[in-house]
Amino acid sequence: MASKKSLLLKVAVGFVLGILFGIFLEQSGSDSQIFVQVMPILNVVGNIFIRLLQLLIIPLVLSSLLVGTASLGDIRTLGRIGVRTLFWFAATSVVSIAVGLFLANVIAPGAGLTVEGVIGQGRDPQPLMDVLLGMIPGQPVRPQSFITAVTLTDGVLSTSSATIPFNAMTAISEGVMLQIIFFAILLGIAASMVGEKAKPMVDFFSGLAEGMYGVTNIILNFAPYGVFALIAATAARFGIQILMPFAKIIACVYLGVIFQLFVTYSALIAAIVRKSPAWFFKGVIETAMTAFVTRSSSGTLPITIENARTNLKVPSNICAFVLPLGATVNMNGTALYLGVSALFVAQAYGLELTIAEQASVILTGTLAAVGAAGVPGAGLIMLTMVLTAVGLPLSGVGLVAGIDVILDMARTCINVVGDQAVACVVAKAEGAYDNDEES
Repeated sequence: MASKKSLLLKVAVGFVLGILFGIFLEQSGSDSQIFVQVMPILNVVGNIFIRLLQLLIIPLVLSSLLVGTASLGDIRTLGRIGVRTLFWFAATSVVSIAVGLFLANVIAPGAGLTVEGVIGQGRDPQPLMDVLLGMIPGQPVRPQSFITAVTLTDGVLSTSSATIPFNAMTAISEGVMLQIIFFAILLGIAASMVGEKAKPMVDFFSGLAEGMYGVTNIILNFAPYGVFALIAATAARFGIQILMPFAKIIACVYLGVIFQLFVTYSALIAAIVRKSPAWFFKGVIETAMTAFVTRSSSGTLPITIENARTNLKVPSNICAFVLPLGATVNMNGTALYLGVSALFVAQAYGLELTIAEQASVILTGTLAAVGAAGVPGAGLIMLTMVLTAVGLPLSGVGLVAGIDVILDMARTCINVVGDQAVACVVAKAEGAYDNDEES
């Protein structure tokens, strides 16, 4: 326990020192000798930390989710836990985006902002049906080329073809998280149904998961240095001045995050888990800080699982099921960000969203957040889906892009904390804390 507290203190110190050092670098000027010499070092150290986390993601998600699903036992138990998990993910996301819209209506972050010309062009959002279809990988063989068109020109027959990459192996090699999650859960269900004959496979993946937890502990020792480098580079690159023109939208998102943390999540922990919110926040602070600086729910997943198991005492099988799933589909912070940003764009262009249109933002934002990849900047892509749904200009994405890194930090932080809150709620429903004293 002492080592855990020592690591947490080191991460906190690295975070604060990183901000101060980054501001110092920014004030020295981007053409100064110290800036030119130090920034590449910070970028390398920060990228090493992110890469160390990224190398854990796929084997950890595949092994832990498969074992977690298989260990839940019969299909009824899996269904019960799955329904509870998805219900709380959806409920907290709806609350989050509703809070964001309320704050954006009150603060009006885009009011008075003059938009001139085309600011930027958003990427066309992926249709919802394509997102759902894309969750299911094809057969685990090499990608095949299929003829997509046949043309006859001057008596010469020609064909064009396309390669279909969606299969289980390419999903794993390319890190398509929704497909990996689908494959792991399906294989875990099958292992549970087969029983004893599938035990060698489950034992293998169980050993792999435990090994990945061990690698996580090793990488965590590098966390203070990685956190320092990432936050210092961010502060040095953008400085304080980036906050000024868009202070209102930043305030909306961060106030929404504070509400979600200290009202929504605190209520869940106090009313359902029967634990003190202070106990919960003490257990998740390391995860929250890592998510804040890495801006990646998936990249933070190893630390999220470790904190939930050791600090929050969530059973391993529930951690293995809820948290990898949450890193992909539970995007409370992203939902909040989408609601605020949509209203910000509307106000900046002098447009008004009706109550019905704002209700559409809640629905579309929740669905878009489910499809958001747990990587830095994914929310910006999802914003195009929401803007399209309510008829707002896609060029409005460019308005938010300049400060997206600041908003991304907050929304990723709340995403991973929400995952752990739901894990605690599900654990309580499964009797995990029944013998504990209320704290």
